[in-house]
Amino acid sequence: MRTTDSNHNQPIAPNQLAEAPAPTKPNKVWRTDITYIPTGEGWLYLAGVLDAYSRVLIGWAMGSTLETSVPLAALHMALRRRKPEPGLIHHSDRGCQYASQTYRQTLADHGLQASMSRKGNCYDNAMMESFWSSLKNELIYRTYFATRAQARTAIFDYIECFYNRTRRHSSPRLQKPSRLRSIPQLTLSLQPSLCPFFRGKPICLTANYR
Repeated sequence: MRTTDSNHNQPIAPNQLAEAPAPTKPNKVWRTDITYIPTGEGWLYLAGVLDAYSRVLIGWAMGSTLETSVPLAALHMALRRRKPEPGLIHHSDRGCQYASQTYRQTLADHGLQASMSRKGNCYDNAMMESFWSSLKNELIYRTYFATRAQARTAIFDYIECFYNRTRRHSSPRLQKPSRLRSIPQLTLSLQPSLCPFFRGKPICLTANYR
């Protein structure tokens, strides 16, 4: 299954990460990508936006198609949460969704610099691929989802209850993502029973996310 269709005539942005230094604080580099999850009803597609410094998945969206609206919704979530200053580097693959006029215009409207991987080079976006690997090895490959709704709930729990709050990371300094930035509050409507990663522990309904 391929989620990247680079056979299109839309503009391709240069790979700006090749010359950019590693970010030293949030909201300098965002990485984006799309993956797929099998369910009994068919594929569920998940688009994500990852802050390259904090490793927080700051934006995500799910849908039953690969239309541009899915990654665009993930981008809008990230923009609402972060409100970045102009100049942030937004890196993606060369997929038609990220090269579309609608997506490029949204980046331009918010002063974000588009950056795309070199043709056929998955290493340019290895950080995002690492997140997908964690998600699939720790959740997707261990679970059968009869419906897309079941998959949506489990993925929400993994991202918002576990990965962004609790899971330790290999970089930077083995810290939890939520410890790496100071942020405004994002209110989440969560039920403890929906968060298996908390193993029955109570959870706060207000999380400090960014």
